[in-house]
Amino acid sequence: MAHRTVLVVLFDGVQSLDVTGPVEVFAGADAQVGDPGGTYRIHTASPDGTPVRTSSGLSLVPDHTLADAPAAHTLLVPGGPGARDPDPRVVDWLREHGPRADRLVSVCTGATLLAEAGLLDGRRVTTHWAYCARLARDHPAVEVDPDPIYVRDGRVATSAGVTAGIDLALALVEEDVGREAALTVARHLVVFLRRPGNQAQFSVQLSAQTARREPLREVQHWIAEHPGDDLCVESLAVRARLSPRHFARAFQAETGTTPGRYVDAVRLEHARRLLEDTTDGIEQIARASGYGTPEAMRRAFVKALGSAPTEYRRRFRTAPLGEADAGPRTPR
Repeated sequence: MAHRTVLVVLFDGVQSLDVTGPVEVFAGADAQVGDPGGTYRIHTASPDGTPVRTSSGLSLVPDHTLADAPAAHTLLVPGGPGARDPDPRVVDWLREHGPRADRLVSVCTGATLLAEAGLLDGRRVTTHWAYCARLARDHPAVEVDPDPIYVRDGRVATSAGVTAGIDLALALVEEDVGREAALTVARHLVVFLRRPGNQAQFSVQLSAQTARREPLREVQHWIAEHPGDDLCVESLAVRARLSPRHFARAFQAETGTTPGRYVDAVRLEHARRLLEDTTDGIEQIARASGYGTPEAMRRAFVKALGSAPTEYRRRFRTAPLGEADAGPRTPR
């Protein structure tokens, strides 16, 4: 197998995990084939070849200056505070050399550097949720999708914040080397193979606020762990030791959403995970997720996602149906 050169662009203020996360994935893939450098040859480069200081204070020593960096199959641009106030030398270099790479990859706000270089015009991309609006405002020719953890548009692949770069790198390894190698790397790094790119940057628990009061926090945890149970307001109020009226008001005040909407979102997320990660039947998933019937789940999916559960599974399933080890798993 011919090797692929991965070139990582470094600059002051880079987020260290944006660099080391994907690099560990690519290096781990080499270890799986038993030939270091045989699959990926990883290089780093900074504008003048001197060490850069990351946003956490660590120093990274590059292999090259940008001027003498090798031609890249995969050109990886990390993010961090330094990407939000970009070094013109980096942008100019990307503008010249980016079109020559077989794959352009950004992690987090590295998408800003690619956009500044004009490499994302007409592309669908993502970035860290906190900077999606700014990217869309500053670069109207770029289609910014704030929801997914990564987006692939032709030879351009962009990911959300920080750890999403690991998910994207695993997807690229799976594409290059195969699922088995990517799965082994994921297990070694103790991460999942792989969160689908369409997965939201926020889980329901992160999207909603966490209640301040312990009884309401306990109810939030209970909902997440028991989506198939009776989760009507009256039942949840009993668990919180409040009257239904007081509970509904307090829950919305502290989480920013009503109990009903929170339950709906948790059930949808739970069903999506089961469709992605298991071979369970639609009827079984509908019951486990609290919908009761496949038709009720279908209506919820069409309303929220614009596709039926069977179509969702076909498009976004993590493992091929029928795979021997793809039995029921605990959802993420």
